[in-house]
Amino acid sequence: MTSLNQTLFEKSSKLIPGGVNSPVRAFRSVGGTPIFFKKGLGSKLWDVDGKEYIDYINSWGPMIVGHAHPQVIKAVQEVAANSLSFGAPTGLELEMAELINKLVPSMEQVRLVSSGTEATMSAIRVARGFTGRNKLVKFEGCYHGHSDALLVKAGSGLLTFGEPSSAGVPAEVAAHTLTLEYNNTQSLKDLFAQIGDEIACVIIEPVVGNMNLIVPTQEFLQTLRELCTKHGAVLIFDEVMTGFRVALGGAQALYNIKPDMTTLGKVIGGGLPVGAFGGRKDIMQCLAPLGAVYQAGTLSGNPVAVTAGLETLKLIQTPDFHAKLAAQTKKLVDGLVAAAKEAGVVFSAQSVGGMFGLYFSEKCPTSFAEVMQSNKENFNKFFHSMLDAGIYLGPSAFEAGFVSAAHTDEDIAFTLKAAKKAFLSLSNH
Repeated sequence: MTSLNQTLFEKSSKLIPGGVNSPVRAFRSVGGTPIFFKKGLGSKLWDVDGKEYIDYINSWGPMIVGHAHPQVIKAVQEVAANSLSFGAPTGLELEMAELINKLVPSMEQVRLVSSGTEATMSAIRVARGFTGRNKLVKFEGCYHGHSDALLVKAGSGLLTFGEPSSAGVPAEVAAHTLTLEYNNTQSLKDLFAQIGDEIACVIIEPVVGNMNLIVPTQEFLQTLRELCTKHGAVLIFDEVMTGFRVALGGAQALYNIKPDMTTLGKVIGGGLPVGAFGGRKDIMQCLAPLGAVYQAGTLSGNPVAVTAGLETLKLIQTPDFHAKLAAQTKKLVDGLVAAAKEAGVVFSAQSVGGMFGLYFSEKCPTSFAEVMQSNKENFNKFFHSMLDAGIYLGPSAFEAGFVSAAHTDEDIAFTLKAAKKAFLSLSNH
């Protein structure tokens, strides 16, 4: 009997390219049919066929308090009754800007947008307008959304298909983007020594989540900060994924590095489309209507989306929220490492806050090159074993995973029990 999942995917493939609206959802990397979901509650998801899963994707990060949290849903329903959009200022936008500034003090001024891609694209434009320079530095395997200048050696869905770049990006646009190896401090020093005074900005995921989870060294981030300061380049932390996920103040609080600009998304929308970029006041004043850098959006600061984000941000400020989230995530990671070791499977894992990385390699990778050496075939087998058992992991060996505050000890125990079986089946092949 054909499942409803299969039927929907076949129909979708006729009208939607690849049958999906974002590439990594297509299961091309792991094989099989994408899951079509109908409902989420707490740590669980239910697909259109009624099968239940423990969710370790969390909509790629936003569902930090779990799916359909009653406080978030209630607030959204109340504000939606007043109209879904105004295309004009609301007090909610100010409330969000004040809260972001309080939690991430480096963001002295903030502008709201509708996605992480918009936030990073706009931040780079502002940095170029502020410095009067064109060159942009990014790091191999880091993904900052799908704007043209950033699709050079990018991570996320592009890594899934093994493509370092994208068709449709003019060579003239890509020519201004320089790519370095993540965690390679010497290459940073060398580049800045050569052309430091031509660099408009450096954009980085301070903890990478788009080529699996890669943790920075303190020296690497510190050197980056010092070089940007010395040469007048704008340092942009892309905290779309790490913002409020790895710590209440983001990765910049965790590593005690103050960027010039920050981009946010995911958690600040609580599951609805919201992004933000902000930073030093003197830089942000370059934006229209005050300055010459243009940026606009009809749905920017949408009241319903902002409300979902505000309620989520209120919930994560409760005492010990992030300590508990980090402890629960570490419990999962430690349990997986132990289960793999017991089964004799080459495997490593690590976590930062509520993010985690799983690697079928001897040690946790520190760069794009090391990530690419992991055993992708073993990941794919493990992924399907876990999926069959009702555990929903990212359908790619190159994506970080996420734990929410709704994940219970029982959820972790169930996951580890399934993982033991999955690892044993791998060791028997």
